[in-house]
Amino acid sequence: MQTSDAKKPIIFDTADGQELRINTIGSWLKKRFGCKIVKLSLDGGFTCPNRDGSKGTGGCCFCSASGSGDMAAGSGDISADLKQQIDLLSGKWPSAKYIAYFQSHTNTYAPVSVLREKFTAALSHPDIVGLAIATRPDCISEEVTVLLSELQQKTFLWLELGLQTIHAKTGKAMNLCYTLDDYDRALTQLLHAGIPVVTHLILGLPGETREMMLDSVRYVCRSRLFGLKLHMFNLVKGSQMELTHPDYVSFSSIEDYIDLLISAVEEIPPEITLHRISGDAPRATLIAPEWSYQKRTILNGIHNTMRQRNTWQGRCVKNCKSQHSCD
Repeated sequence: MQTSDAKKPIIFDTADGQELRINTIGSWLKKRFGCKIVKLSLDGGFTCPNRDGSKGTGGCCFCSASGSGDMAAGSGDISADLKQQIDLLSGKWPSAKYIAYFQSHTNTYAPVSVLREKFTAALSHPDIVGLAIATRPDCISEEVTVLLSELQQKTFLWLELGLQTIHAKTGKAMNLCYTLDDYDRALTQLLHAGIPVVTHLILGLPGETREMMLDSVRYVCRSRLFGLKLHMFNLVKGSQMELTHPDYVSFSSIEDYIDLLISAVEEIPPEITLHRISGDAPRATLIAPEWSYQKRTILNGIHNTMRQRNTWQGRCVKNCKSQHSCD
């Protein structure tokens, strides 16, 4: 990453001869491991306390039937699922290594013995160099934290916490069944144990204003996060919101989303890795925004617009050495 004085933007990397002004996880991992790192999505067969009745039923209102893991492999044999994906991708990226990403549902919501078995199975393939584990803030027990610390002695890993929003009214409307206090407790526990944390936020939830969304970004960035995921809200088939909000559109155009996303990125400290800045939903399940499947168009638009505006990740962060005034 290039350092910067007060007159120059931060340039994190280059791609196709173009400056990247965002600290992407892809670039960070390539520097960390010295090769391309591909994340392989898994359905580990878990459920969620918001589905099995312990806290609620039906899941979060925006969540698909697969627990936000529509593209995750889930045959029941984790080792076989990973091998199949690696075999398919090895021709395209012959020198790549892989991170096993437990994506679907709540991947710390099971007895620790079950978690250890599944996570250890994922590490059995020699090309798997790490783990990424997605979960809810209310499913981080002391026993889970101890297991994560144990695994961290053997491999590279991070833990993903799905916060989505800091606003209690939105969380209740979306049937999250966890609170900001749950997030704060989990984050403190994980950071104290030295576990890298990636926080998820959704941009465009019903009822939230631009400033509310930016407040969520500012709040989570006060902590020592490893990474952040900013996910454009997608209305998908099979979610509760397909019935309750059938006509809801989070952003009216790609340009509107890009403008909001860049404002958010300017508030994120440069050292935080960005794991997602758009949103993925299979076209077969996507309802709205109808253009959100155009991932490459959205990403190119973000990077091009940031260069045109001469802005970068962290430009508005106070006490950032490279800060310009953000007006």
